[in-house]
Amino acid sequence: MSEASCKRFIEAIYWMSRTGAQWRELPRYYGLWNSVFHRFNEWSKKNIWDELLGYCAQDPDLENIMIDATIVRAHACAAGYGDQETEGLGRSKGGFSSKIHAKVDALGNPLKIIITAGQRNEITQAERLLEGVRDSNVLGDKGYDCNELRAQLKSKNCTAVIPPRSNRIENIPYDKDTYKERHAIECFFSKIKYFRRVFSRFDKSARNFGAFLSFVGAVIWLC
Repeated sequence: MSEASCKRFIEAIYWMSRTGAQWRELPRYYGLWNSVFHRFNEWSKKNIWDELLGYCAQDPDLENIMIDATIVRAHACAAGYGDQETEGLGRSKGGFSSKIHAKVDALGNPLKIIITAGQRNEITQAERLLEGVRDSNVLGDKGYDCNELRAQLKSKNCTAVIPPRSNRIENIPYDKDTYKERHAIECFFSKIKYFRRVFSRFDKSARNFGAFLSFVGAVIWLC
């Protein structure tokens, strides 16, 4: 692949990410839509998009690590490929949806992204998100208030900056000033939802939806 061809291909994926259009609507300038999709799909199968995000995230600020999740509505065209739960599709309060679980650094740059069905609870993916995290402040909302998670963080020399649930018998103190920094992950979710391919899920497979998320995450690192 020549440098010009590769550049045009990346521009095509950026266009698809921002517009959320059907592949058939891809402007002819970027090449034949089915050829572009085939290349995107092959890169997705080889985890190249995930590797791109990992390459861009080589110098994170790990003083604070933030985890959270957001729901995105899934278009009807996203259904019909394999088992819905396996492909990160489900029914939540708002209807047909997927949930994006994310881990970001102190500056709000993405480090890891996991896709589940919309009804899955945030705490179920906390352990996977925090793999390899040590010696950091870990910020999360009340959805991550769990004794097991707090014990795991303590064993990794991490400080849990997580407010206790209102129904806790024993109140657990946390650093409220540090917790204010959690706005960075909310800003991250706001940024990625400017990309219509993320704001509303159109992809049938979780792999390809995750590929778009990794691509958008890399774009955020490069901006």
